[in-house]
Amino acid sequence: MINQLPAWAEIFLFSMIPGIESKVMVPFAIYEFDWQWWQAFPIGILGNIILVPFGLLFLHKLENFLGRYEKINKIMKKVFSRIRKRADKKIQNYEYIGLLIIVAAPLPLTGAGLGTLIAYLFNLDFSKSLLIIFIGVIIATSITTFLLLVLDYIIF
Repeated sequence: MINQLPAWAEIFLFSMIPGIESKVMVPFAIYEFDWQWWQAFPIGILGNIILVPFGLLFLHKLENFLGRYEKINKIMKKVFSRIRKRADKKIQNYEYIGLLIIVAAPLPLTGAGLGTLIAYLFNLDFSKSLLIIFIGVIIATSITTFLLLVLDYIIF
């Protein structure tokens, strides 16, 4: 089914998935679809960032809804406390710079999804968080895209 989608739709949709995001999909589009970076970059960024405002606005409602189920509530508390412990010093000391570092690092399990969750867990301002996450996504995607282009130039 995915193969039936146009390339731009694949880039857009897969950029929404935490862990993959635009930092993976833009270089993938360059390599797999033979696109130029400037063609894939805006589609990947848009796909990556489009769910962030909804997450920032509605994660508390989702947490309240899922919290009614004992097993899910137990898992959420465990995951949320682990995230709070790991991000606590960075966010408390640096707030939005810490959030930017977490989102901009082109590593697995970092990115817009984790940034949204951290902004929610630490009750950071909606507008500032959205801007910082957007900037972080651009930085992470730029780094991975640049590395691919440089390696492609050096090797081929």
